[in-house]
Amino acid sequence: MILQSLAGLPAFLVYFCTAIVVVVVYLLVYTRLTVRDEFKLIRDNDPAAAIALGLSLLGFVLPVVSAIAHAANIVDCLIWSLIALIVQVVVYYIVKIPVPNLSAKIAAGELAPAIWLGLSSLAAGALNAASMIY
Repeated sequence: MILQSLAGLPAFLVYFCTAIVVVVVYLLVYTRLTVRDEFKLIRDNDPAAAIALGLSLLGFVLPVVSAIAHAANIVDCLIWSLIALIVQVVVYYIVKIPVPNLSAKIAAGELAPAIWLGLSSLAAGALNAASMIY
């Protein structure tokens, strides 16, 4: 019975490790595209940076979860994870339109722009995840 339960372990490990890798890649890409150094700001106890990056991460992870659940194989999962990354980058640039100095405001610790960015990222991620159900 235990062996039956563990039969899916290899697939679990492949998808879980792939998800960890794509999350790390997302964080590297996203934090390079933004003007601010989110990790430094977070280390310096800037809640605005933590909110913006944390919600953005959730906005990315939701479609990755959907990709894992619905992918035909690992390559399919990677393709849809890349699409999720692109969506989050596009959202970042769209959100900057009404708040052109968004990065500076977040770096200054202003919460409203951080919440705007974070929740926009989360909303886009939720829509992205739902759109992957095919």
